[in-house]
Amino acid sequence: MKRTIVSVLIGLMVLGGTAFGQQKFIAIGTGGAAGTYYPLGGAMAEIWNKNIKGMNATAQTTGASIANINLLRENKVDIIFVQNDVAFYALNGIELLKDKAYKDLRGLACLYDETVQLVALAESGIKTVADLKGKRVSVGAAGSGVEANARQILEAAGLTYNDIKVQYLSFAESASNLKDGNIDAAFTTAGYPTAAIQDLGASRKITIVPIDGDVAAKLRKQWAFYTVTTIPANTYQGVSTDVKTVSVKSMLAVSSKLPADTVYELLKTMYANTDRLVAAHKQGANIKIETAKDGMSIPLHVGAEKFFAEVKK
Repeated sequence: MKRTIVSVLIGLMVLGGTAFGQQKFIAIGTGGAAGTYYPLGGAMAEIWNKNIKGMNATAQTTGASIANINLLRENKVDIIFVQNDVAFYALNGIELLKDKAYKDLRGLACLYDETVQLVALAESGIKTVADLKGKRVSVGAAGSGVEANARQILEAAGLTYNDIKVQYLSFAESASNLKDGNIDAAFTTAGYPTAAIQDLGASRKITIVPIDGDVAAKLRKQWAFYTVTTIPANTYQGVSTDVKTVSVKSMLAVSSKLPADTVYELLKTMYANTDRLVAAHKQGANIKIETAKDGMSIPLHVGAEKFFAEVKK
């Protein structure tokens, strides 16, 4: 009798070990709980868990792009949300990640635009990037992705920080200082409409400064990850015309070491269930297979290459 019980227990242990061995554990590095990355990451985990046998995916709150690059490099997560410009810096060890090249970084898919919005007080008279000369300008928090965008755009317009009165402010701080009239303009990089800009427009007359023409052309020639974007008229109170600007892209990235068949299965399943992404966040409506490679700033993972090649057929 005892031998039978032992045999059953051993059998259960073997079966349990086999089941465990078939599990695919995927940790997703997203962003803050109040942002866009986290709800979308949660929806992706739900899609994969529901539709891929043995999948155990979880979304984790993180410090977003830079933090996610480091978590992926340290094998603490398997998939990350990241801006495509930050991914480019990481792959090449430049800008925010100078001398920290991550050569194993690979792309899964680009998701949606994160638009560079240059907001100015209407009373400042700022109508072009060149008009920032001599003005009080927030370029984002020091060392942030926004700050890199701001510096690159200024350079494309023939300006440097020496030409403006630089303020290193987070966007919440920028919005507050614009409202109080302490600065004239501020850069931010975010999906529109951005709540802080909407709130600002309700209390102050603002303008969204175009980033177009020669400035956009020079910018995109040097930094291929930028795409052209139009912010529709009336997105913000008092801004009654379309505004042409540029965007970077949010994207999913992984290590080259993640198995190709896993990557293929993740993409196939995600794009077959985009209704769940739409339900999670309005930006989910912009996650489309047709635009998945637009703005891709790093090499695709081989599993992603296989998936998109088959989609074309």
